[in-house]
Amino acid sequence: MNNKIIWIKADEGNWDERKAVITTGMESGVDAILVDAVDVDKVKELGNVKVAAFAHNDVEGAEIIVVGKGGEGDGTKPLPPDYGGSLDITTALRLKEKGIKVAGYVIIQNKNYENFAAEMGNVCDYLITIGTDWQVIPLENLIAGLQKKDVKLISGVQTSDEAKLAFETMEHGTDGVMLDTKDLSQIKKTADIAESAGVNNLEIKTAIVTNVESIGMGDRVCVDTCNLMVKGEGMLVGSQANGMFLVHSESEESPYVASRPFRVNAGAVHAYIKVGEKTRYLSELKAGDQVTIVDADGKQRTGVVGRVKIERRPLILVEADLNGKIIKNILQNAETIKLVTKDKEPVAVTDIKVGDEILVHSEDIGRHFGMKIEETIIEK
Repeated sequence: MNNKIIWIKADEGNWDERKAVITTGMESGVDAILVDAVDVDKVKELGNVKVAAFAHNDVEGAEIIVVGKGGEGDGTKPLPPDYGGSLDITTALRLKEKGIKVAGYVIIQNKNYENFAAEMGNVCDYLITIGTDWQVIPLENLIAGLQKKDVKLISGVQTSDEAKLAFETMEHGTDGVMLDTKDLSQIKKTADIAESAGVNNLEIKTAIVTNVESIGMGDRVCVDTCNLMVKGEGMLVGSQANGMFLVHSESEESPYVASRPFRVNAGAVHAYIKVGEKTRYLSELKAGDQVTIVDADGKQRTGVVGRVKIERRPLILVEADLNGKIIKNILQNAETIKLVTKDKEPVAVTDIKVGDEILVHSEDIGRHFGMKIEETIIEK
């Protein structure tokens, strides 16, 4: 759902300071740690994380070599008049020929460095740029110039606010940020911002219940996630790929059963669940898969499946009308399984009656193997 990248830069200060930054980054789920080559083994000892290293040659244990520190990229050496004679670009090309992933590192001191960064973007897998006096305009130029290139643009930032700006620049934003800070709280804040950056709210509509019917026994799916959900959150599930109910999480206490805020008792095995831009069958979910958690306002976040429980239970069919389109789901017939009313309140399927207004998500497009496709598909 969201593929924004976070790197942590940890090449300055003493080892204890660098270690605190690195471990906080790991705990926050960052995508890579950028260090000097001498620290690669130390980082690997701390945990299983992708390591990028400032170097001019291959470094054992490093997944990415970053070129530019101590060279032309950071201004240590002058830019050549002809970029064909650039030592950094020559080094990047030499490493690429060996099959090594390469990142270019450029501090944008003026327009010449912006142009140099664009050239590095033509030959590298990643391009890290650091703004100085001007930050937004050079970033906009690079986003526009490299959008069709096979390179990930990463903006160097020092705060979560700067990260947010990078993710939102020209709507598309950068592919990621490289956070350079000793303030550990900024690492966690940036991770939170990255999780929601570029993710638009889904459109949630109100449909009128037209039928509620017990239909006998069948196999239903409980999706137990590694995430805690709150009131109003659940998952979009339905018998048709283009129309789904917001099925509420078991985040509420009841007189008979303790809350299980990690769970959505989602529906029967045949049902679709919306996962990012695709749909999947509930029955094919398994531990480690990602799911999309949605609230009553359509706000999305990613969850991880910890366990799926498929059990035989009594089922209930719920149908609702959305401007002439009938949306259906089949759920377990029990008090703990809930949909969401137009007032954003959970309501048990056992209490739902014809005429009630509940929240749904609808799309005017078909799906093939979970992907959107423009063709006529009838699902009843």
